[in-house]
Amino acid sequence: QLKLVNPSQYRFEHLVTQMKWRLQEGRGEAVYQIGVEDNGLLVGLSEEEMRASLKTLRRMAEKVGADITVLREREVDYDSDVPRKITEVLVRKVPDNQQFLDLRVAVLGNVDSGKSTLLGVLTQGELDNGRGRARLNLFRHLHEIQSGRTSSISFEILGFNSKGEVVNYSDSRTAEEICESSSKMITFIDLAGHHKYLKTTIFGLTSYCPDFAMLVVSANTGIAGTTREHLGLAMALKVPFFIVISKVDLCSKATVERTVKQLERILKQPGCNKLPLLVNSDDDAVTAAQQFAQSPNITPIFTLSSVSGENLDLLKVFLNILPPLTNSKEQEELMQQLTEFQVDEIYTVPEVGTVVGGTLSSGICREGENLVVGPTDDGKFLRLKVCSIQRNRSACRVLRAGQAATLALGPFDRSLLRKGMVMVSPEMNPTICSVFEAEIVLLFHATTFRKGFQVTVHVGNVRQTAVVEKIHGKDKLRTGEKAVVCFRFIKHPEYLKIGAKLLFREGVTKGIGHVTDLQAITTKENSLEESLGPGQLSF
Repeated sequence: QLKLVNPSQYRFEHLVTQMKWRLQEGRGEAVYQIGVEDNGLLVGLSEEEMRASLKTLRRMAEKVGADITVLREREVDYDSDVPRKITEVLVRKVPDNQQFLDLRVAVLGNVDSGKSTLLGVLTQGELDNGRGRARLNLFRHLHEIQSGRTSSISFEILGFNSKGEVVNYSDSRTAEEICESSSKMITFIDLAGHHKYLKTTIFGLTSYCPDFAMLVVSANTGIAGTTREHLGLAMALKVPFFIVISKVDLCSKATVERTVKQLERILKQPGCNKLPLLVNSDDDAVTAAQQFAQSPNITPIFTLSSVSGENLDLLKVFLNILPPLTNSKEQEELMQQLTEFQVDEIYTVPEVGTVVGGTLSSGICREGENLVVGPTDDGKFLRLKVCSIQRNRSACRVLRAGQAATLALGPFDRSLLRKGMVMVSPEMNPTICSVFEAEIVLLFHATTFRKGFQVTVHVGNVRQTAVVEKIHGKDKLRTGEKAVVCFRFIKHPEYLKIGAKLLFREGVTKGIGHVTDLQAITTKENSLEESLGPGQLSF
């Protein structure tokens, strides 16, 4: 917008309608640039005009129930004696009916690069003491606390309110309070860095469908261990990533610069084709967030310390402005499809019964809805009822496509469930298969890859060993070759979709690809067994 000085009533109404539409498009947030002509010419406004324009913008925001925050101001050289400025303003809606914007960020990086500590500092709001105090709240198992290594997937939340201020566990807030006062939530998925837990990390990346990935590199060790592998995983699954160089308080400026150069060299290689953008100021952070969402080739790099807190605010500014990847239209289309929920975790909660955690990939799921879950080992789907839904530890009535949540299933028998199942609406008539074909690229293999070879296949939340039945048009594959391969699951059939991304590994063998064809096993209506028959209530 050029200027918004004392608009007429009609023009004001028009501007408000326009703001409503923009907020809806950006799923609750929009960035206004004031002092810029519609063709992008930087004109700038005088101090008085800018004040009046911001006042009008604030009035507009109040009308649609939003708050505004000034992101940055810049002076422009325009042929005039009076100094003229441009201002960028973030308009964010105050959340209604729990519809906060939710972004999922997977955290990758080598072992001991400081992933859990960085998340501890961001979500707890206090700095680390240099010996790992900040990460203690994130660990889920005793052996993780003793060794200091993450071996499971844990979730941490960081909120931003409509004014762009950080809402976290400081001031002894609970998770429910964070959800209530935030209009934007960032869920960090803390993955394991150690090579031994690679399968857990791949599962986290494929099944939790993160929007972005944050690769943490330690400034003093540089690119070591599983860093390249994690970078490769993010590229293979096409997850846009940004890089955080941690522990800059431990080493000299020269060492930090060396690590940055090392990263820039890798990112510019033909395989990556990324454009590194080093963030040194608030201004850079704002630019990085806007550019990063528009073009996936840009990779912002932050250098920070979890102990001294250096540059930590830049990362917060970046996360605050980071827009969602899908616009509201794409989400509406997903919501109109039939319900499909991926089961990633299964728990038994006292006095609640069986609880499953996962992501709703399409449709809408309501409390009290009847769904079917499967496939079981013999390829059947069982009926069940959703008793209640929780999202980020607070109750929620309706779950929309793309959101992660936990569903309580009441007295359903836990032993019938496993990771990798799906819960779908009964009229979907889901296709399940044991044999499927995929177009793959073999990334690395010690010898040749041939018929009869066994690999662990990851497709979304499905993880199972499969045997190579046939390689079309070839006897064997070598590193770097492409082919269509027929796989067969060795244990039980799974629910797959054509076009789903696929990763497989076995020792040092690795490959990526996508599912091209399924040999469906027909599930007849009569195999939808009533799972709550007499004598099956298990307490």
